[in-house]
Amino acid sequence: MIAETVCSAVSAAGLGIAAITAYRKRFLAATRVAAYALVPIGLVMTGVVEWLADTAFSPAAWAGFGVLGVSWLLFATTRAVERRRGGTRKERRAAAKAASREAVAPAASAPSLGQGARPAAQPAARPRKESAADDFSDIEAILKKHGI
Repeated sequence: MIAETVCSAVSAAGLGIAAITAYRKRFLAATRVAAYALVPIGLVMTGVVEWLADTAFSPAAWAGFGVLGVSWLLFATTRAVERRRGGTRKERRAAAKAASREAVAPAASAPSLGQGARPAAQPAARPRKESAADDFSDIEAILKKHGI
């Protein structure tokens, strides 16, 4: 009851300020003030203020908000754990089955790492069969070109 009275008084005061603003020939500002002034009375008329007042003083409503909070917390926790583990239970099972198919049989004689783990031997570089005269001939040609 008090909330409705306060909202009505605020709306009346706002409309008075809007009238004074319009009297001063500031019609755009007056219209804006009137729009803001009508919001509290509109909330009272729609029942939002009564609902908020009932909710604010109702232990059952606050318990409901608490249950919603716990629900959200549980949901967020399970999502975080699921991301950390790497997917859902079905995805983990499918990955485990795929890994077991690729594993080496226990009776295999070759090591399970195979050739991929050891670095491959690089072939030795072949020595050039060019003579020292060929190397110097290139250098002499460059020097002659530049006039040295």
